[in-house]
Amino acid sequence: MRRPLLALAALLPLLADGAAAKVLLTQPEALELVFPGCAVERRTVYLSEAQARDAERDAGTRLISAIVHPYVARCAGEPAGIALFDTHVVRTLAETGLVAIDPDGELLRVEVIAFDEPLDYLPRPEWYRQFDGRGLDPELELRRALRPVTGASL
Repeated sequence: MRRPLLALAALLPLLADGAAAKVLLTQPEALELVFPGCAVERRTVYLSEAQARDAERDAGTRLISAIVHPYVARCAGEPAGIALFDTHVVRTLAETGLVAIDPDGELLRVEVIAFDEPLDYLPRPEWYRQFDGRGLDPELELRRALRPVTGASL
């Protein structure tokens, strides 16, 4: 479970591609969307220095913290996946997103759950669907396997 978790942590900066805070989904709603009917448990993981370095290398950016709070899902007693929530600045305001992977390390879903920037800056839902089912590999970058956002969106 450690390697998929590190890879998942490395993906969080990709969410930055996406009035007062606009909550699109609550955390429970987002978790139910990704893991319907599953038991989900929030955990706390303390990354070692080596794990933090690996995550930073994979993400191409510095981690804000080596403390990670994955949400681990089980359906009918079997592992269903891991989700992480991340809040970061888009342009000047915050966005909170969810990234979820299955037990094999493939992306289940990327979802924006809160967005403080004008909603015109938010990519269309179809843009986020290009993540679904993708493996965690070097092609999972903009201008490789991922289409960049165009027009007025960020």
